[in-house]
Amino acid sequence: MPNNPFIISGYVSPEYFCDRKKESEILINNILNGRNTALISTRRMGKTGLIRHCFENPQITKDFNTFFIDIYAVKSLKEFTVLLSKAIVKNLIPSGLKAVEKFWNHVKSLQAGISFDPYGNPAFNLQLGDIRHTDKTLDEIFGYMESSGKPNVVAIDEFQQITTFNEKNTEAVLRTYIQQCSNAQFIFAGSQRHVMSNIFMSASRPFYQSVSMLQLDSIPVNTYIEFASDLFRRNGKSIDDEAISAIYRMFDGITWYMQKMLNELFAMTPQGGTCHTEMTDTALGSILDTFKYAYSESMFRLSEKQKEMLIAIAKEKCARNITSEQFIGKYHLGSASSVQSATRGLLKKDFITEYMGEYSVYDRFFGIWLRENY
Repeated sequence: MPNNPFIISGYVSPEYFCDRKKESEILINNILNGRNTALISTRRMGKTGLIRHCFENPQITKDFNTFFIDIYAVKSLKEFTVLLSKAIVKNLIPSGLKAVEKFWNHVKSLQAGISFDPYGNPAFNLQLGDIRHTDKTLDEIFGYMESSGKPNVVAIDEFQQITTFNEKNTEAVLRTYIQQCSNAQFIFAGSQRHVMSNIFMSASRPFYQSVSMLQLDSIPVNTYIEFASDLFRRNGKSIDDEAISAIYRMFDGITWYMQKMLNELFAMTPQGGTCHTEMTDTALGSILDTFKYAYSESMFRLSEKQKEMLIAIAKEKCARNITSEQFIGKYHLGSASSVQSATRGLLKKDFITEYMGEYSVYDRFFGIWLRENY
């Protein structure tokens, strides 16, 4: 049992996982019925937690091999192949030498990356340079999955990154492999909603209509109140409903920010004590204080125009019509062309997000810090 029941990294158990019953049922049902899934939401809404939660479902654990990779920082199909290989071997090592040997025998191009200690225990030390021909290695990996005893589930987080890979035909290549592999289901999780929609809903793209779509929205506030209150109570503390509601409003119910604030509030509340609403400001200040040097450094590295644009978006919270005379005049941003240029730079660096013409600061804590300091 963790000292603090509000988990902010990884997955522990269903006891510390809030709701998502409907979404879990849909995702598990898709897996059991051979459907690939596109899981879409804003960042930090809990996509990874939901996937991990479903992977821990007894029926999935019993009947499937499960693999998870995060390709947020990946720049090429070769890097993707390295991550996928490592995820498979990491999953197989607990099953023993025979399981690893089966993978080794199928994926011969990666044998240089596998070694054994004096006791015969396998280790996988694959480096990017060990892959000479990406297409051959992918052939072997998908061949292994096709021939493995159990069916496989492969979850790929931040899937929209494939559109930025060095190779121009990544979508077509992956679609071909996935389509030909009948022994695996795929979960494509992504946070750039317009990019994910284009990948799966545009008739000119290889992945067109190849998935069941699943949108992840905020957990209802009453559900979060019940969840948080119960965890406080079971650990000998209590919390006002209004304190939870205040956090919910502050962060639009986005899961990670809720968990981060509740984690801080739980730590602040003495055993046998009650967390009151006024404590939320203290908790927020404490969290922002831990980030202030990183935020200051980020601002230092931005150009003047990007800095001005980021502050303007932060002050609006949700900025619309950013090239209008009204918006430009309100924040003294110069010309529409300079606004567009600064916005492109901020989007590329992931300082802001855009959805249906609305712009907001990606990191909600950063947005609050900007409003308090500029």
